[in-house]
Amino acid sequence: MSALEPRISATPAAPSTPPGGILGPAYRTLSVGIISVIFLIAFEATAVGTAMPVAARELDGIGLYAFGFSAYFTTSLFGMVLAGQWADRQGPLRPLSVGIGGFAAGLVCSGTAAVMGVFVLGRAVQGFGGGLVIVALYVVVSRAYEERLRPAIMAAFAASWVVPSIVGPLAAGTVTERLGWRWVFLGIPVLVVVPLIVALPAIRRTASGPVETTGEPAAFDRRRIRLALGISVGAGLLQYAAQDLRWLSLLPAAAGAALLVPAVLGLLPRGTYRARRGLPSVVLLRGVAAGAFIGAESFVPLMLVTQRGLSPTLAGFSLALGGVTWALGSWVQSQGRTAPYRERLMVAGMVMVALAIAAAPAVLIESVPVWTLALAWAVGSLGMGLVIGSTSVLLMRLSAPEEAGANSAALQISDAVANVVLLAAGGAAFAALGGGAVGAGHALDAGGGASRPAAFLVVFLPMACVALVGAWVATRLHERPAGKTG
Repeated sequence: MSALEPRISATPAAPSTPPGGILGPAYRTLSVGIISVIFLIAFEATAVGTAMPVAARELDGIGLYAFGFSAYFTTSLFGMVLAGQWADRQGPLRPLSVGIGGFAAGLVCSGTAAVMGVFVLGRAVQGFGGGLVIVALYVVVSRAYEERLRPAIMAAFAASWVVPSIVGPLAAGTVTERLGWRWVFLGIPVLVVVPLIVALPAIRRTASGPVETTGEPAAFDRRRIRLALGISVGAGLLQYAAQDLRWLSLLPAAAGAALLVPAVLGLLPRGTYRARRGLPSVVLLRGVAAGAFIGAESFVPLMLVTQRGLSPTLAGFSLALGGVTWALGSWVQSQGRTAPYRERLMVAGMVMVALAIAAAPAVLIESVPVWTLALAWAVGSLGMGLVIGSTSVLLMRLSAPEEAGANSAALQISDAVANVVLLAAGGAAFAALGGGAVGAGHALDAGGGASRPAAFLVVFLPMACVALVGAWVATRLHERPAGKTG
């Protein structure tokens, strides 16, 4: 029996066991609704990533390319903490509704931007909404689904990325080339209609309202809200400093670190950054895995467009197979017969991620076929499917009902902080080695640009090392039996 099993008793058993799986009569409407929300997020991520190189070039913002991604993660940090407390006290319905609205508003702001600063602002608004949405959905899963069904619904979340991963880059690339990148951003909010119509009524019936306790629900923890604000402002200052690359930028960098570090330590489980066994290592692994993979993936389309002359459509489509293999990895970890080997699968998954990231810059060599990157990224995405789905399952198993929101927020905070920090570091290294010149002039339209292979190498190779650290963290997810150390 796993050392995690005793905590299962902290979650009260359902009074009855509805028949069927996540698409059985008891869960069908809810499952379709929340999977629709994930589909929206997935389509946005794949489509926007494809359009981003062209948007940054037209707004004269290649030097701020990484900021266009990391601004999303910065504000999502505040949204995650707020959503965790909001959902624990009043239920997930309201933060989910507000989050979807903010997500759509941010897309509209970016899609209508005339300068890169406004574009980044839109991404920040979108990130706040996304932070509310993702934590609220985790609370819905924790409350509405029996433990036996949680791996399956998490696998369904991953599977909902398959169609967007295949269709999203092709659709976004075609729209970008024929109508312009703005329509990629302005068209996505239409998808908000489906989650609003389908998901919200089902959530109101199955997971709304505070957790039943013997007393009144606790008030909002103002200290955690202040820490969340500090973590967002600190992350923003670090990003600014990373993009400025002047001696004066050390001042905002120091101020950002002074805000970010104590805030992160106060919001994550004690022992997270020492990789203490159990929940702290689960939370840490989520950040290490997501930060390394997303930090590298954000630069893949730009590398293919500027260094190998691919169109935005083909550059984005090179990642499509990864959506299929990610879903496959999540499905594998959801199977009951693989549960006893979950830790080994997660170690193997992180090794796959490290190998994929390290292999990606091989396409900087002209004689290496571009399709090799697509295959490498498919392997890395398979590893991510094994790891991300498993961290979500383990976190829910370790969380009592009244802790589900706070712990889900901690998991997502780790994810977002790692993305912000690693994207800022990668963006700074990229800019320091002349990365801002790769999209100069009409390079993206002409199918090429200044050759700066070193600027990409200093992004991918350190991210691969981070992923290898994650493989070690994945060995510490279960507590040692009494009497043993480590």
